[in-house]
Amino acid sequence: MESNTAVSALAALAQDSRLAVFRLLVQNGPEGLTAGVIGEQLGLPAPTLSFHLKTLAQAGLVSAVQEGRFVRYRAEVTAIHALVAFLTENCCGGDLSRCLPKE
Repeated sequence: MESNTAVSALAALAQDSRLAVFRLLVQNGPEGLTAGVIGEQLGLPAPTLSFHLKTLAQAGLVSAVQEGRFVRYRAEVTAIHALVAFLTENCCGGDLSRCLPKE
């Protein structure tokens, strides 16, 4: 992952509502949720939710698929795995045994 891609993803997640939307989508797995259900569960008005979903999509963290009159959103789990891998690359100087929690 490129540094600018990581910064974009982190910036998209650095807002309470967007983080809540992303976490909700992660919880719902590959089935995802429609925008209406997301808004209902999080108490977000449609225009606000649309803005947040667009920001998450531009950062590559969510994808959208048209289903008739509805749009279904899904978390892009591969993107979050890539972000975590980027953040932990060379963790503990490459000595992973140093990264294990102390008991």
